[in-house]
Amino acid sequence: MRFAIIAAGNGSRLAAEGADLPKPMLSLGGMPMIERLAGIFLNCGAERVAVIVNPTQNETVGFMRALQTRMPLDLVVKETPGPMHSLLELAPFLDGEPFCATTVDTVFHKSGLEALLEHARTCGADGVMGVTSYADDEKPLYVDTDEGMMIRAFLDSRGDSRFVSAGVYCLPPVALDVLRSAVADGERRMRHFQRRLLEYGLELSAFDMGRVIDVDHLADLEGARRLIGDCR
Repeated sequence: MRFAIIAAGNGSRLAAEGADLPKPMLSLGGMPMIERLAGIFLNCGAERVAVIVNPTQNETVGFMRALQTRMPLDLVVKETPGPMHSLLELAPFLDGEPFCATTVDTVFHKSGLEALLEHARTCGADGVMGVTSYADDEKPLYVDTDEGMMIRAFLDSRGDSRFVSAGVYCLPPVALDVLRSAVADGERRMRHFQRRLLEYGLELSAFDMGRVIDVDHLADLEGARRLIGDCR
């Protein structure tokens, strides 16, 4: 399985609240959050990690170029319209194998990822989406599942859904073909890509990762630190 980190956003909300570093460089677990996430992937069996960062964030770009001397990273430096297009930029590093992708601001316990990856290896579904019952996102994507935790729909409103997307995706190689088709048709949001996966006929299993925090604000960062036991 290959691994990817999407970190090409502007982090404008954090900057507006007074953050003195770009989002990927904010400290989490005693290190920049992008380094922590890459380390988790490597500890979970990744041989290499594909990463995309924003060229306007000089601190992040410089740090990642230096980190390449210590970690097996494939680095793309490019500004994109959003996470879906960022994933497309990383596709050449992911083609041909199942892959696991997430955004740099998705914070979870390593044990949650380990359990999700094991589920992906054994459940028999085409792909697995991490979900959580803790909806801290400003515009959460709700995930409707059947009794066996197979995904029936991705929804903009809760309805009868018990879960929201945790933003962690374990997908088969064909998902990148679906991604290319979605971008070619002018789609711009990751949730539209996820819906296309179902329309394509892929069977997707939902896996509850427990509490997951999406870091968009400084208060989210403090919550993420508490989640992983970082008491700084």
